[in-house]
Amino acid sequence: MVAAQAKRAEPSLGRSSGLMALGSLASRLTGFLRQVALFTVLGDTVLNDSYTVSNTLPNIVYELLIGGALSSMMIPLLVRAQSEDPDGGEAYTRKLLTLAGTALLVATAAGLLAAPLLTRLYLGGQTTGTADPELATTLAYMLLPQVFFYGLGALLGAILNSRGSFGAFGWAPVLNNVVVLVVVGVYLVVPESAQLLVLGVGTTLGIAVQTLVLLPAARRVGFSYRPLWGWDARLSRAAGLGVWAVLYVLIGQAGLIVTTRVASASAEGAVAIYTNAWLLLQVPYGVLGVSLLTALMPRMSRAAAEGRTDDVAADLALGGKLASVLLVPISVLLTVFGTEVGVALFGLRSGNLDGATQLGAALAVSAFGLLPFAVTMLQARVFYALSAHRTATLVQLAVVAVKIPLMLACPVLLPAQDVVLGLAVANSASFLAGAVLGQVLLRRRLGRVATGAVLGTAGRTLLAATAGMLLAAGVVALLAGPLAGMAPLGRAWSVLAVAVILGTPVTLLGMWALRVAEVTALVRRLERLVDRGKPRRGPTGSSRL
Repeated sequence: MVAAQAKRAEPSLGRSSGLMALGSLASRLTGFLRQVALFTVLGDTVLNDSYTVSNTLPNIVYELLIGGALSSMMIPLLVRAQSEDPDGGEAYTRKLLTLAGTALLVATAAGLLAAPLLTRLYLGGQTTGTADPELATTLAYMLLPQVFFYGLGALLGAILNSRGSFGAFGWAPVLNNVVVLVVVGVYLVVPESAQLLVLGVGTTLGIAVQTLVLLPAARRVGFSYRPLWGWDARLSRAAGLGVWAVLYVLIGQAGLIVTTRVASASAEGAVAIYTNAWLLLQVPYGVLGVSLLTALMPRMSRAAAEGRTDDVAADLALGGKLASVLLVPISVLLTVFGTEVGVALFGLRSGNLDGATQLGAALAVSAFGLLPFAVTMLQARVFYALSAHRTATLVQLAVVAVKIPLMLACPVLLPAQDVVLGLAVANSASFLAGAVLGQVLLRRRLGRVATGAVLGTAGRTLLAATAGMLLAAGVVALLAGPLAGMAPLGRAWSVLAVAVILGTPVTLLGMWALRVAEVTALVRRLERLVDRGKPRRGPTGSSRL
Protein backbone atom coordinates (compact mmCIF):
# COMPACT_ATOMS: atom_id res chain seq x y z
CA MET A 1 0.00 0.00 0.00
CA VAL A 2 2.80 2.38 0.95
CA ALA A 3 4.63 1.60 -2.28
CA ALA A 4 1.49 2.25 -4.28
CA GLN A 5 0.92 5.56 -2.56
CA ALA A 6 4.51 6.56 -3.15
CA LYS A 7 4.19 5.65 -6.77
CA ARG A 8 1.02 7.72 -7.17
CA ALA A 9 2.64 10.65 -5.43
CA GLU A 10 5.62 10.50 -7.75
CA PRO A 11 5.75 13.61 -9.93
CA SER A 12 5.67 13.10 -13.67
CA LEU A 13 9.19 12.48 -14.99
CA GLY A 14 8.44 14.35 -18.18
CA ARG A 15 6.96 17.33 -16.37
CA SER A 16 9.71 17.41 -13.73
CA SER A 17 12.58 17.06 -16.18
CA GLY A 18 10.90 19.52 -18.56
CA LEU A 19 10.59 22.13 -15.82
CA MET A 20 14.20 21.58 -14.83
CA ALA A 21 15.26 21.71 -18.47
CA LEU A 22 13.66 25.12 -18.94
CA GLY A 23 15.40 26.44 -15.86
CA SER A 24 18.67 24.83 -16.85
CA LEU A 25 18.35 26.22 -20.37
CA ALA A 26 17.88 29.75 -19.03
CA SER A 27 20.71 29.17 -16.56
CA ARG A 28 23.09 27.87 -19.20
CA LEU A 29 22.23 30.60 -21.69
CA THR A 30 22.84 33.33 -19.13
CA GLY A 31 25.89 31.36 -17.99
CA PHE A 32 27.11 31.46 -21.59
CA LEU A 33 26.75 35.21 -21.58
CA ARG A 34 28.56 35.43 -18.26
CA GLN A 35 31.52 33.34 -19.43
CA VAL A 36 31.67 35.19 -22.75
CA ALA A 37 31.64 38.52 -20.90
CA LEU A 38 34.38 37.44 -18.50
CA PHE A 39 36.57 35.98 -21.26
CA THR A 40 36.01 39.05 -23.43
CA VAL A 41 36.95 41.46 -20.64
CA LEU A 42 39.74 39.43 -18.99
CA GLY A 43 41.05 37.54 -22.05
CA ASP A 44 43.42 34.57 -21.91
CA THR A 45 45.63 36.34 -19.38
CA VAL A 46 47.32 35.84 -16.02
CA LEU A 47 44.41 37.65 -14.35
CA ASN A 48 41.86 35.31 -15.92
CA ASP A 49 43.88 32.24 -14.94
CA SER A 50 44.23 33.56 -11.38
CA TYR A 51 40.52 34.37 -11.17
CA THR A 52 39.60 30.95 -12.58
CA VAL A 53 41.71 29.12 -9.99
CA SER A 54 40.46 31.29 -7.11
CA ASN A 55 36.83 30.86 -8.13
CA THR A 56 37.35 27.09 -8.23
CA LEU A 57 38.57 27.02 -4.63
CA PRO A 58 35.13 27.61 -3.04
CA ASN A 59 33.78 24.63 -4.97
CA ILE A 60 36.69 22.48 -3.82
CA VAL A 61 36.46 23.32 -0.11
CA TYR A 62 32.66 23.07 -0.16
CA GLU A 63 32.76 19.68 -1.90
CA LEU A 64 35.28 18.34 0.60
CA LEU A 65 32.70 18.66 3.38
CA ILE A 66 29.13 18.60 2.16
CA GLY A 67 28.87 19.33 -1.56
CA GLY A 68 28.97 17.27 -4.69
CA ALA A 69 28.75 13.62 -3.77
CA LEU A 70 27.27 14.24 -0.31
CA SER A 71 24.61 16.47 -1.83
CA SER A 72 23.51 13.61 -4.09
CA MET A 73 23.53 11.30 -1.06
CA MET A 74 21.11 13.53 0.85
CA ILE A 75 18.09 13.00 -1.41
CA PRO A 76 17.74 9.26 -0.66
CA LEU A 77 18.11 9.99 3.08
CA LEU A 78 15.45 12.70 3.00
CA VAL A 79 13.10 10.54 0.93
CA ARG A 80 13.42 7.66 3.39
CA ALA A 81 12.76 9.96 6.36
CA GLN A 82 9.68 11.39 4.65
CA SER A 83 8.23 7.92 4.12
CA GLU A 84 9.22 6.45 7.51
CA ASP A 85 8.71 9.26 10.06
CA PRO A 86 5.27 10.24 11.46
CA ASP A 87 6.13 13.92 10.95
CA GLY A 88 7.14 13.36 7.32
CA GLY A 89 10.83 13.70 8.15
CA GLU A 90 10.51 17.29 9.40
CA ALA A 91 12.59 16.88 12.57
CA TYR A 92 15.23 14.83 10.77
CA THR A 93 15.54 17.46 8.04
CA ARG A 94 15.86 20.30 10.57
CA LYS A 95 18.57 18.45 12.52
CA LEU A 96 20.46 17.68 9.34
CA LEU A 97 20.27 21.28 8.15
CA THR A 98 21.38 22.63 11.54
CA LEU A 99 24.42 20.38 11.78
CA ALA A 100 25.37 20.80 8.13
CA GLY A 101 24.97 24.59 8.31
CA THR A 102 27.32 24.71 11.28
CA ALA A 103 29.84 22.57 9.40
CA LEU A 104 29.62 24.97 6.47
CA LEU A 105 30.46 27.95 8.67
CA VAL A 106 33.48 26.10 10.04
CA ALA A 107 34.51 25.08 6.52
CA THR A 108 34.29 28.68 5.31
CA ALA A 109 36.46 29.92 8.16
CA ALA A 110 38.99 27.15 7.59
CA GLY A 111 39.12 27.92 3.89
CA LEU A 112 39.83 31.60 4.53
CA LEU A 113 42.65 30.72 6.92
CA ALA A 114 44.13 28.26 4.43
CA ALA A 115 43.71 30.41 1.31
CA PRO A 116 47.47 30.90 0.64
CA LEU A 117 48.12 27.19 1.05
CA LEU A 118 45.23 26.25 -1.23
CA THR A 119 46.33 28.50 -4.08
CA ARG A 120 49.89 27.21 -3.93
CA LEU A 121 48.65 23.63 -3.77
CA TYR A 122 46.77 24.04 -7.04
CA LEU A 123 49.36 26.23 -8.77
CA GLY A 124 52.60 24.82 -7.42
CA GLY A 125 53.93 28.30 -6.63
CA GLN A 126 54.46 29.25 -10.29
CA THR A 127 54.47 32.98 -11.05
CA THR A 128 55.76 33.37 -14.60
CA GLY A 129 53.51 33.54 -17.64
CA THR A 130 50.56 31.80 -15.95
CA ALA A 131 48.28 32.20 -12.91
CA ASP A 132 49.90 34.25 -10.14
CA PRO A 133 49.59 32.67 -6.63
CA GLU A 134 49.62 36.06 -4.87
CA LEU A 135 46.89 37.45 -7.12
CA ALA A 136 44.92 34.21 -6.80
CA THR A 137 45.20 34.37 -3.00
CA THR A 138 43.92 37.95 -2.91
CA LEU A 139 40.91 36.92 -4.98
CA ALA A 140 40.42 33.78 -2.87
CA TYR A 141 39.82 35.83 0.28
CA MET A 142 36.88 37.47 -1.50
CA LEU A 143 35.60 34.32 -3.21
CA LEU A 144 35.87 31.70 -0.45
CA PRO A 145 32.78 32.98 1.46
CA GLN A 146 30.87 31.35 -1.40
CA VAL A 147 31.49 28.06 0.44
CA PHE A 148 28.71 28.75 2.93
CA PHE A 149 26.20 29.84 0.29
CA TYR A 150 27.05 26.96 -2.07
CA GLY A 151 26.52 24.47 0.73
CA LEU A 152 23.30 26.04 1.98
CA GLY A 153 22.00 26.09 -1.60
CA ALA A 154 22.78 22.39 -2.03
CA LEU A 155 20.94 21.57 1.20
CA LEU A 156 17.88 23.59 0.25
CA GLY A 157 17.94 22.13 -3.26
CA ALA A 158 17.98 18.59 -1.90
CA ILE A 159 15.03 19.39 0.36
CA LEU A 160 13.07 20.88 -2.53
CA ASN A 161 13.85 18.02 -4.93
CA SER A 162 12.99 15.35 -2.35
CA ARG A 163 9.56 16.98 -2.05
CA GLY A 164 8.98 17.04 -5.80
CA SER A 165 9.78 20.73 -6.30
CA PHE A 166 12.32 21.29 -9.09
CA GLY A 167 11.63 24.73 -10.54
CA ALA A 168 13.26 27.10 -8.04
CA PHE A 169 16.50 25.13 -7.82
CA GLY A 170 16.71 25.01 -11.61
CA TRP A 171 16.07 28.72 -12.07
CA ALA A 172 18.11 30.13 -9.17
CA PRO A 173 21.45 30.13 -11.06
CA VAL A 174 19.94 32.56 -13.57
CA LEU A 175 19.99 35.25 -10.89
CA ASN A 176 23.64 34.49 -10.16
CA ASN A 177 24.53 34.88 -13.83
CA VAL A 178 22.64 38.17 -14.07
CA VAL A 179 24.49 39.51 -11.02
CA VAL A 180 27.87 38.54 -12.50
CA LEU A 181 26.96 40.18 -15.83
CA VAL A 182 26.21 43.38 -13.93
CA VAL A 183 29.52 42.98 -12.09
CA VAL A 184 31.39 42.76 -15.40
CA GLY A 185 29.71 45.98 -16.51
CA VAL A 186 30.69 47.72 -13.28
CA TYR A 187 34.23 46.33 -13.61
CA LEU A 188 34.62 48.17 -16.92
CA VAL A 189 33.68 51.57 -15.53
CA VAL A 190 35.30 51.67 -12.07
CA PRO A 191 38.90 52.85 -11.58
CA GLU A 192 41.57 50.19 -12.04
CA SER A 193 42.33 50.25 -8.30
CA ALA A 194 38.80 49.05 -7.53
CA GLN A 195 38.42 46.47 -10.31
CA LEU A 196 39.77 43.52 -8.33
CA LEU A 197 37.43 44.27 -5.42
CA VAL A 198 34.42 44.51 -7.74
CA LEU A 199 35.32 41.22 -9.44
CA GLY A 200 35.81 39.27 -6.21
CA VAL A 201 32.97 40.63 -4.05
CA GLY A 202 30.54 40.76 -6.97
CA THR A 203 31.10 37.10 -7.84
CA THR A 204 30.39 36.06 -4.24
CA LEU A 205 27.28 38.25 -4.19
CA GLY A 206 25.93 36.30 -7.16
CA ILE A 207 26.19 32.99 -5.26
CA ALA A 208 24.52 34.54 -2.21
CA VAL A 209 21.56 35.70 -4.30
CA GLN A 210 21.33 32.27 -5.97
CA THR A 211 21.01 30.63 -2.54
CA LEU A 212 18.77 33.07 -0.70
CA VAL A 213 16.10 32.94 -3.40
CA LEU A 214 15.51 29.27 -2.43
CA LEU A 215 14.24 30.18 1.05
CA PRO A 216 10.76 31.31 -0.10
CA ALA A 217 10.51 28.20 -2.32
CA ALA A 218 11.25 25.96 0.68
CA ARG A 219 8.47 27.64 2.64
CA ARG A 220 6.05 27.08 -0.23
CA VAL A 221 6.57 23.29 -0.07
CA GLY A 222 5.84 23.33 3.67
CA PHE A 223 9.36 23.39 5.09
CA SER A 224 9.83 26.09 7.72
CA TYR A 225 13.33 25.97 9.11
CA ARG A 226 13.99 26.50 12.79
CA PRO A 227 17.30 25.30 14.25
CA LEU A 228 16.95 21.93 15.93
CA TRP A 229 19.94 20.51 17.76
CA GLY A 230 20.12 16.84 18.53
CA TRP A 231 21.27 13.53 17.13
CA ASP A 232 19.42 10.92 15.15
CA ALA A 233 20.70 7.37 14.73
CA ARG A 234 20.28 7.74 10.99
CA LEU A 235 22.69 10.67 11.04
CA SER A 236 25.34 8.26 12.34
CA ARG A 237 24.71 5.99 9.41
CA ALA A 238 24.75 8.96 7.07
CA ALA A 239 28.09 10.05 8.50
CA GLY A 240 29.55 6.60 7.83
CA LEU A 241 28.34 6.69 4.24
CA GLY A 242 29.58 10.25 3.98
CA VAL A 243 33.14 9.15 4.55
CA TRP A 244 33.05 7.43 1.19
CA ALA A 245 31.52 10.49 -0.42
CA VAL A 246 34.29 12.69 1.01
CA LEU A 247 36.88 10.24 -0.31
CA TYR A 248 35.12 10.43 -3.68
CA VAL A 249 35.64 14.19 -3.77
CA LEU A 250 39.21 14.04 -2.45
CA ILE A 251 40.16 11.60 -5.20
CA GLY A 252 38.64 13.94 -7.76
CA GLN A 253 40.67 16.84 -6.38
CA ALA A 254 43.87 14.88 -7.00
CA GLY A 255 42.99 14.91 -10.68
CA LEU A 256 42.15 18.62 -10.54
CA ILE A 257 45.47 19.48 -8.90
CA VAL A 258 47.38 17.70 -11.67
CA THR A 259 45.22 19.36 -14.34
CA THR A 260 45.73 22.85 -12.94
CA ARG A 261 49.47 22.44 -12.43
CA VAL A 262 50.08 21.01 -15.89
CA ALA A 263 47.91 23.68 -17.54
CA SER A 264 49.44 26.57 -15.60
CA ALA A 265 52.95 25.38 -16.47
CA SER A 266 52.26 25.11 -20.21
CA ALA A 267 51.14 28.48 -21.56
CA GLU A 268 49.50 31.71 -20.51
CA GLY A 269 45.73 31.41 -20.49
CA ALA A 270 45.77 27.59 -20.57
CA VAL A 271 43.88 27.25 -17.27
CA ALA A 272 41.12 29.59 -18.46
CA ILE A 273 40.94 27.89 -21.88
CA TYR A 274 40.70 24.38 -20.39
CA THR A 275 38.17 25.46 -17.76
CA ASN A 276 35.94 27.33 -20.21
CA ALA A 277 36.06 24.47 -22.73
CA TRP A 278 35.05 22.02 -20.02
CA LEU A 279 32.28 24.31 -18.78
CA LEU A 280 31.05 24.77 -22.34
CA LEU A 281 31.04 21.01 -22.92
CA GLN A 282 28.91 20.58 -19.80
CA VAL A 283 26.24 23.01 -21.02
CA PRO A 284 24.25 20.36 -22.97
CA TYR A 285 24.59 18.00 -20.02
CA GLY A 286 23.50 20.76 -17.67
CA VAL A 287 20.44 21.63 -19.73
CA LEU A 288 19.36 18.08 -20.58
CA GLY A 289 21.25 15.57 -18.45
CA VAL A 290 21.03 17.29 -15.07
CA SER A 291 17.32 17.93 -15.60
CA LEU A 292 16.74 14.27 -16.31
CA LEU A 293 18.89 13.00 -13.43
CA THR A 294 17.39 15.42 -10.92
CA ALA A 295 13.90 14.23 -11.78
CA LEU A 296 14.96 10.56 -11.74
CA MET A 297 16.80 10.71 -8.38
CA PRO A 298 13.79 10.75 -6.00
CA ARG A 299 12.10 8.04 -8.06
CA MET A 300 15.15 5.77 -8.00
CA SER A 301 15.67 6.45 -4.29
CA ARG A 302 12.11 5.37 -3.44
CA ALA A 303 12.43 2.26 -5.62
CA ALA A 304 15.73 1.32 -3.94
CA ALA A 305 14.31 1.95 -0.45
CA GLU A 306 11.40 -0.38 -1.23
CA GLY A 307 13.64 -3.07 -2.74
CA ARG A 308 12.34 -2.60 -6.28
CA THR A 309 15.70 -3.16 -7.99
CA ASP A 310 14.02 -3.96 -11.31
CA ASP A 311 12.59 -0.44 -11.33
CA VAL A 312 16.02 0.99 -10.51
CA ALA A 313 17.52 -0.93 -13.44
CA ALA A 314 14.69 0.27 -15.69
CA ASP A 315 15.36 3.90 -14.73
CA LEU A 316 19.08 3.36 -15.35
CA ALA A 317 18.30 2.12 -18.87
CA LEU A 318 15.81 4.93 -19.47
CA GLY A 319 18.33 7.54 -18.38
CA GLY A 320 21.05 6.04 -20.57
CA LYS A 321 18.87 5.92 -23.69
CA LEU A 322 17.50 9.43 -23.24
CA ALA A 323 20.99 10.78 -22.58
CA SER A 324 22.19 9.13 -25.80
CA VAL A 325 19.40 10.62 -27.91
CA LEU A 326 19.87 14.08 -26.42
CA LEU A 327 23.66 14.31 -26.17
CA VAL A 328 25.20 12.26 -28.99
CA PRO A 329 24.03 14.65 -31.77
CA ILE A 330 25.47 17.58 -29.81
CA SER A 331 28.77 15.71 -29.39
CA VAL A 332 29.01 15.16 -33.14
CA LEU A 333 28.18 18.82 -33.82
CA LEU A 334 30.91 19.95 -31.42
CA THR A 335 33.42 17.49 -32.86
CA VAL A 336 32.92 18.70 -36.42
CA PHE A 337 32.37 22.40 -35.71
CA GLY A 338 34.00 22.91 -32.30
CA THR A 339 36.45 25.54 -33.52
CA GLU A 340 33.60 27.61 -34.96
CA VAL A 341 31.72 27.33 -31.65
CA GLY A 342 34.75 28.66 -29.77
CA VAL A 343 35.22 31.60 -32.14
CA ALA A 344 31.50 32.41 -32.29
CA LEU A 345 31.13 32.54 -28.51
CA PHE A 346 34.49 33.87 -27.34
CA GLY A 347 35.91 35.72 -30.34
CA LEU A 348 34.09 39.00 -29.85
CA ARG A 349 37.37 40.85 -29.42
CA SER A 350 40.06 40.42 -32.08
CA GLY A 351 42.66 40.18 -29.34
CA ASN A 352 40.95 37.06 -28.00
CA LEU A 353 40.73 35.30 -31.38
CA ASP A 354 43.69 32.96 -30.83
CA GLY A 355 42.44 31.98 -27.40
CA ALA A 356 38.90 31.45 -28.72
CA THR A 357 40.24 29.25 -31.54
CA GLN A 358 42.27 27.19 -29.06
CA LEU A 359 39.23 26.89 -26.80
CA GLY A 360 37.13 25.66 -29.71
CA ALA A 361 39.80 23.12 -30.66
CA ALA A 362 39.83 21.80 -27.08
CA LEU A 363 36.06 21.50 -27.27
CA ALA A 364 36.22 19.56 -30.55
CA VAL A 365 38.81 17.00 -29.45
CA SER A 366 37.05 16.28 -26.16
CA ALA A 367 33.39 16.25 -27.25
CA PHE A 368 33.40 12.44 -27.37
CA GLY A 369 33.42 12.49 -23.57
CA LEU A 370 30.05 14.21 -23.21
CA LEU A 371 27.91 11.05 -23.16
CA PRO A 372 30.36 9.02 -20.98
CA PHE A 373 30.41 11.91 -18.50
CA ALA A 374 26.60 11.96 -18.36
CA VAL A 375 26.52 8.17 -17.94
CA THR A 376 29.00 8.24 -15.04
CA MET A 377 26.88 10.90 -13.34
CA LEU A 378 23.77 8.74 -13.84
CA GLN A 379 25.59 5.68 -12.49
CA ALA A 380 26.74 7.63 -9.44
CA ARG A 381 23.12 8.55 -8.69
CA VAL A 382 22.16 4.90 -8.91
CA PHE A 383 24.95 3.91 -6.52
CA TYR A 384 23.80 6.58 -4.05
CA ALA A 385 20.20 5.45 -4.32
CA LEU A 386 21.40 1.92 -3.47
CA SER A 387 23.58 3.27 -0.61
CA ALA A 388 26.58 1.82 -2.46
CA HIS A 389 28.83 4.80 -1.77
CA ARG A 390 31.99 2.72 -1.56
CA THR A 391 31.43 1.43 -5.08
CA ALA A 392 30.90 4.96 -6.43
CA THR A 393 34.18 5.98 -4.80
CA LEU A 394 36.03 3.06 -6.40
CA VAL A 395 34.73 4.12 -9.82
CA GLN A 396 35.97 7.65 -9.15
CA LEU A 397 39.36 6.21 -8.21
CA ALA A 398 39.49 4.38 -11.54
CA VAL A 399 38.56 7.58 -13.44
CA VAL A 400 41.35 9.56 -11.78
CA ALA A 401 43.82 6.66 -12.16
CA VAL A 402 43.28 6.87 -15.92
CA LYS A 403 43.27 10.68 -16.02
CA ILE A 404 46.46 11.51 -14.12
CA PRO A 405 48.98 9.48 -16.19
CA LEU A 406 47.45 10.76 -19.43
CA MET A 407 47.67 14.35 -18.23
CA LEU A 408 51.23 14.00 -17.00
CA ALA A 409 52.17 12.66 -20.44
CA CYS A 410 50.78 15.73 -22.23
CA PRO A 411 53.73 18.13 -21.64
CA VAL A 412 56.15 15.32 -22.56
CA LEU A 413 54.47 14.38 -25.83
CA LEU A 414 52.97 17.69 -27.00
CA PRO A 415 54.23 21.20 -27.75
CA ALA A 416 53.43 23.73 -25.00
CA GLN A 417 50.64 25.38 -26.98
CA ASP A 418 48.89 22.02 -27.53
CA VAL A 419 49.10 20.74 -23.96
CA VAL A 420 45.64 22.10 -23.19
CA LEU A 421 44.23 19.98 -26.04
CA GLY A 422 45.85 16.89 -24.58
CA LEU A 423 44.39 17.68 -21.16
CA ALA A 424 40.91 17.94 -22.67
CA VAL A 425 41.29 14.55 -24.41
CA ALA A 426 42.62 12.93 -21.23
CA ASN A 427 39.67 14.21 -19.22
CA SER A 428 37.13 12.78 -21.66
CA ALA A 429 38.99 9.47 -21.97
CA SER A 430 38.90 9.03 -18.20
CA PHE A 431 35.10 9.35 -18.14
CA LEU A 432 34.82 6.78 -20.91
CA ALA A 433 36.78 4.33 -18.77
CA GLY A 434 34.65 5.17 -15.74
CA ALA A 435 31.39 4.60 -17.63
CA VAL A 436 32.50 1.12 -18.72
CA LEU A 437 33.56 0.12 -15.20
CA GLY A 438 30.43 1.57 -13.62
CA GLN A 439 28.17 -0.40 -15.94
CA VAL A 440 29.99 -3.64 -15.12
CA LEU A 441 29.64 -3.02 -11.37
CA LEU A 442 25.96 -2.09 -11.66
CA ARG A 443 25.28 -5.28 -13.58
CA ARG A 444 26.76 -7.28 -10.71
CA ARG A 445 24.61 -5.41 -8.20
CA LEU A 446 21.30 -5.14 -10.06
CA GLY A 447 21.46 -8.27 -12.15
CA ARG A 448 20.40 -7.71 -15.71
CA VAL A 449 20.87 -4.15 -17.00
CA ALA A 450 20.01 -3.01 -20.51
CA THR A 451 23.54 -2.19 -21.65
CA GLY A 452 22.93 -3.52 -25.16
CA ALA A 453 19.79 -1.47 -25.61
CA VAL A 454 21.56 1.71 -24.49
CA LEU A 455 24.53 1.05 -26.78
CA GLY A 456 22.16 0.30 -29.66
CA THR A 457 20.38 3.62 -29.17
CA ALA A 458 23.69 5.47 -28.89
CA GLY A 459 25.10 3.75 -31.99
CA ARG A 460 22.10 4.47 -34.21
CA THR A 461 21.99 8.05 -33.00
CA LEU A 462 25.71 8.39 -33.75
CA LEU A 463 25.24 7.17 -37.33
CA ALA A 464 22.36 9.57 -37.94
CA ALA A 465 24.16 12.55 -36.40
CA THR A 466 27.36 11.82 -38.31
CA ALA A 467 25.46 11.76 -41.60
CA GLY A 468 23.78 15.07 -40.77
CA MET A 469 26.99 16.86 -39.74
CA LEU A 470 29.04 15.49 -42.65
CA LEU A 471 26.41 16.79 -45.06
CA ALA A 472 26.60 20.18 -43.35
CA ALA A 473 30.42 20.09 -43.52
CA GLY A 474 30.22 19.34 -47.25
CA VAL A 475 27.97 22.34 -47.84
CA VAL A 476 30.34 24.53 -45.81
CA ALA A 477 33.23 23.34 -48.02
CA LEU A 478 31.26 24.31 -51.13
CA LEU A 479 30.69 27.77 -49.64
CA ALA A 480 34.38 28.23 -48.80
CA GLY A 481 34.76 31.07 -51.31
CA PRO A 482 31.97 33.36 -50.02
CA LEU A 483 32.79 32.51 -46.40
CA ALA A 484 36.47 33.37 -46.84
CA GLY A 485 35.66 37.03 -47.36
CA MET A 486 33.86 37.36 -44.02
CA ALA A 487 35.30 38.41 -40.67
CA PRO A 488 36.16 35.45 -38.36
CA LEU A 489 33.22 36.07 -36.03
CA GLY A 490 30.67 36.35 -38.84
CA ARG A 491 32.15 33.33 -40.64
CA ALA A 492 31.90 31.22 -37.48
CA TRP A 493 28.24 32.10 -36.92
CA SER A 494 27.43 31.47 -40.60
CA VAL A 495 29.04 28.02 -40.49
CA LEU A 496 27.10 27.15 -37.33
CA ALA A 497 23.87 28.31 -38.95
CA VAL A 498 24.49 25.95 -41.88
CA ALA A 499 25.31 23.12 -39.47
CA VAL A 500 22.10 23.55 -37.47
CA ILE A 501 19.75 24.26 -40.38
CA LEU A 502 20.96 21.35 -42.52
CA GLY A 503 22.34 18.93 -39.95
CA THR A 504 19.43 18.86 -37.51
CA PRO A 505 16.64 17.67 -39.84
CA VAL A 506 18.94 15.12 -41.50
CA THR A 507 19.92 13.81 -38.07
CA LEU A 508 16.31 13.49 -36.95
CA LEU A 509 15.33 11.84 -40.24
CA GLY A 510 18.21 9.39 -39.87
CA MET A 511 17.21 8.55 -36.30
CA TRP A 512 13.65 7.93 -37.44
CA ALA A 513 14.84 5.75 -40.33
CA LEU A 514 17.11 3.78 -37.98
CA ARG A 515 14.16 3.25 -35.63
CA VAL A 516 15.49 5.10 -32.60
CA ALA A 517 12.51 4.48 -30.34
CA GLU A 518 12.45 7.90 -28.66
CA VAL A 519 12.32 9.74 -31.99
CA THR A 520 9.76 7.30 -33.39
CA ALA A 521 7.52 7.96 -30.38
CA LEU A 522 7.89 11.71 -30.94
CA VAL A 523 6.92 11.39 -34.62
CA ARG A 524 3.84 9.33 -33.72
CA ARG A 525 2.80 11.92 -31.17
CA LEU A 526 3.14 14.68 -33.76
CA GLU A 527 1.12 12.63 -36.25
CA ARG A 528 -1.68 12.26 -33.67
CA LEU A 529 -1.66 16.01 -33.06
CA VAL A 530 -1.88 16.68 -36.81
CA ASP A 531 -4.69 14.17 -37.24
CA ARG A 532 -6.53 15.67 -34.27
CA GLY A 533 -6.37 19.09 -35.90
CA LYS A 534 -7.81 17.92 -39.24
CA PRO A 535 -11.56 18.33 -39.87
CA ARG A 536 -13.36 15.01 -39.72
CA ARG A 537 -15.38 13.79 -42.73
CA GLY A 538 -19.02 12.85 -42.49
CA PRO A 539 -20.67 9.98 -44.37
CA THR A 540 -21.21 12.13 -47.44
CA GLY A 541 -17.68 13.51 -47.44
CA SER A 542 -18.62 16.84 -45.87
CA SER A 543 -16.39 18.21 -43.18
CA ARG A 544 -17.50 18.14 -39.56
CA LEU A 545 -16.09 21.21 -37.83
